[in-house]
Amino acid sequence: MAGNSPNKLGMEIWQALVPITAVRVFPKGARLFQQGRPAEGIYVVEQGEVRVFLSSQKPAKIFEIAGPGAVLGLSESVSGRDYKVTAEAADQTKVSYIERQQLMAFLRDHCDICMEIVRLLSEDLHALYHRFRVLNGATVRGRKRSTRNVN
Repeated sequence: MAGNSPNKLGMEIWQALVPITAVRVFPKGARLFQQGRPAEGIYVVEQGEVRVFLSSQKPAKIFEIAGPGAVLGLSESVSGRDYKVTAEAADQTKVSYIERQQLMAFLRDHCDICMEIVRLLSEDLHALYHRFRVLNGATVRGRKRSTRNVN
């Protein structure tokens, strides 16, 4: 994907990151990463689709289907925390992978891009809150509200 720009990252950031990426191909059903495991890096989907789900739930609940341009594992890689979800190839999937240590070294040397990464993380958080509200909105609207009198 060296000539193209993934949707979320933008051309300028992508061009700067290309030298530290490695292309990986995952067959259908292969795990890119597992919920609860230490974050090892980020994955930018180039071709195919990735199912993102909470593997701690039985049965596992699909959280999202990520297609070309999606960036997976960014918040965990930046924070150094464990992956919060599991990502599995829905079909043969090609990704650009950036190891966490390389990403962090890159960000230390490119402070201007750090602000863009913060913006992306903020957008991701906003989208997550919105998705949560939509998923839980029907439940909240369906409940009766308490009409307690407080004196």
